[in-house]
Amino acid sequence: MALILFIAFSFFLQGALGEIICEKLPSELCSFSVSNSGKRCLLEKNYATSDGTVAYQCKTSDVSVAVIHDFIETDICISACGVERKSIGISSDSLLQPHFTAKLCSPQCYQACPNIVDLYFNLALGEGVHLPTLCEAQRANPRRGMFQIQSSGAVAGPVSAPGPISAELDISPALAPIPA
Repeated sequence: MALILFIAFSFFLQGALGEIICEKLPSELCSFSVSNSGKRCLLEKNYATSDGTVAYQCKTSDVSVAVIHDFIETDICISACGVERKSIGISSDSLLQPHFTAKLCSPQCYQACPNIVDLYFNLALGEGVHLPTLCEAQRANPRRGMFQIQSSGAVAGPVSAPGPISAELDISPALAPIPA
C-alpha cells in the first residue's frame, strides 16, 4: 500500500511541477530531491544578497541516482528518517549521531524511503561502512554501531599518535590538595 501511495504521489508531483530542474526548485523543496537528469539537488548558501542577509539557492550536484528521476522527497519520509529540508550540501557527518542513525535504520525510514536510504547508503559506503551492517549493529547495540563508523578512520580521521597512547600520556591519578 505504501509503495502505491509513493508512486502515485511521485506522479502527482511530476505532473504538478513538470520536469524537476534543481535550480528552479524553491529552497523548501530542494534537499533530498532528484532532478529529471537523475542528479541530486542540494541546497547552498548564497552570500551575494544586496541587503547582506543569507539566501539559499538550490543547485544540481554531481551525485547521480541510478533509478530515481524527477522526485521530491515526501514530508513523511523527511520526518521518518530524521532529516531536514534545510540541510545544506551533502555530508556523512550525521551518520555519527546515534539519534539520526536510529531513525535512518528504523523500519519507517529504511523500508519506506528508498531515496533517503540510497543517499545515505552511498555516503556510508564512501566512508568505508556498509549501511545494512551498520543498521544491524545499531539495532543490536547503538554504541557498537557508532564505534564501527568511528573506527573506520574515514570519518573520524587518522590517528596521528604512533604506538599505544597510554605509553605517551601520564595517566597517573591526580591527588587532591591537602587541607591546610
